[in-house]
Amino acid sequence: LLYPYSRFVYESIVDFILGDHIFFVNPILLLMVKFMTMALCFGFSWIIAPIGLIYLYFYHSKQEKLIREDTRE
Repeated sequence: LLYPYSRFVYESIVDFILGDHIFFVNPILLLMVKFMTMALCFGFSWIIAPIGLIYLYFYHSKQEKLIREDTRE
């Protein structure tokens, strides 16, 4: 149940580091790396997922606060 949140954290970090760059690599290597990252995210989801849940909570709380301030004006 926690895997999607841990994968969200992993993808957010990788997207922040790599940005919108495109890498051309061997497909077999790509699949092996993908499988390894999926296994790590699944195995450590109980550690990584709370970070994602906390981030989502604060992000949506901030968005809700901004919406309330916009409707008051």
